[in-house]
Amino acid sequence: MNLMKKLAAAAAVSLALGAHAAPTDAVPTTGTLVVVPAYGEVKHANDQAVVVLAVEEQDKDKAAAASRVNQKMKQGQDIVKKEDPNASLKTQGYYTYPVYPEERVLPNGQPVKQRLPTAWRVGQYLEVTTTSLDKLPKTVAAAQKVLTLNSINFGLTPETTRKLDQQRIAATYKNLNERIGSIASAMGRKVGDAVIDTIDFEGSGNYAQREQAFAPAPMMMRTKAADTAEVAEPSFEPGESTLQMQVVGKVRFK
Repeated sequence: MNLMKKLAAAAAVSLALGAHAAPTDAVPTTGTLVVVPAYGEVKHANDQAVVVLAVEEQDKDKAAAASRVNQKMKQGQDIVKKEDPNASLKTQGYYTYPVYPEERVLPNGQPVKQRLPTAWRVGQYLEVTTTSLDKLPKTVAAAQKVLTLNSINFGLTPETTRKLDQQRIAATYKNLNERIGSIASAMGRKVGDAVIDTIDFEGSGNYAQREQAFAPAPMMMRTKAADTAEVAEPSFEPGESTLQMQVVGKVRFK
């Protein structure tokens, strides 16, 4: 039995050595066209803020509510212009909605078919675009004496984005070359055997950071005379933005 085991082990070792020594035929790669995707990105500190301020009033008299909104919006604009003269202002999203009482149910269990509005909600939004990030907390705090802070988004100015575009293209093209080198090595070929046939940047503008469309929803709030009190300055961290780009290269091996 021991002899049989030794013979079997010897045969297994011989087969393994033979398989190891047998040459493996490489798949021909001459003329091969390889599609290579690559990516690149650059980061930069945000240098622009888009702040959305708002005001809303509610009153039984629709005209009275609208009048107060108009007055406070004008006051808010004047405050922002005083605190940040270089800011760009844009009013938008003016709305008027009826306020209905809670639905009543008749004794027979049927709801009241017709309900009349008991009040009106009127509001408006103010979009402020600024690069004065150092003044932003003070500006917002001053505006909050009259308006409310609805949202704030940090990003890059168009000028900064254009300056970073060259860096983004260079980073993407570098990644493409690195990937071509890795693919050539895996195929057992030299990088010099590869010739770039086509480079498709796939519309690089599609990869730039975009501003989201402003579509504010009506707010449930009510401003009062007491709201004009001093407001402590908020704290903001602008952060940074990442600009990405994608490229697809077609590489043919000689």
